[in-house]
Amino acid sequence: MRALLQRVSEGSVSIAGAPHAAIGKGYVILLGVRNGDTVEDARSLAAKCAGLRVMEDAHGKMNLDLAAAGGSALVISQFTLYGDARRGNRPGFSDAAPPEEAERLYEEFVRAMRAVLGPERVQTGEFGAMMEVLIRNDGPVTILLEHPFRSLTAGEYDR
Repeated sequence: MRALLQRVSEGSVSIAGAPHAAIGKGYVILLGVRNGDTVEDARSLAAKCAGLRVMEDAHGKMNLDLAAAGGSALVISQFTLYGDARRGNRPGFSDAAPPEEAERLYEEFVRAMRAVLGPERVQTGEFGAMMEVLIRNDGPVTILLEHPFRSLTAGEYDR
């Protein structure tokens, strides 16, 4: 499971030209679900996102987590995070989970985020919909998290 987390001054999502959800300061989290991901992966990654200390404190240092900074999260499903373009120019998406499984784990991730931050501080897009996402990146700060948490080996950088 991958989360591309961007610290934002504001974020919003529209569907079919109509506003759907919006947040002020916080994180826009683009979430990709991979074949084989589990409920535990979703819960662990949500806890990591909620606890990540990249919000600025009173001294301008990245020192606060989302709750301490009074921020919100906008979670958007993003199967293209598992696009593989190593061969050719058209990405393949065979590593992405099938829609039914991906939606179940996306919803579990959202539930886990809401359990930590409160339901009013976690907004979502609509799973499977064509969405227009506004991301006003603050910093810019963009962090890629993957669960299970691991480091790339030297050979993986060459792929």
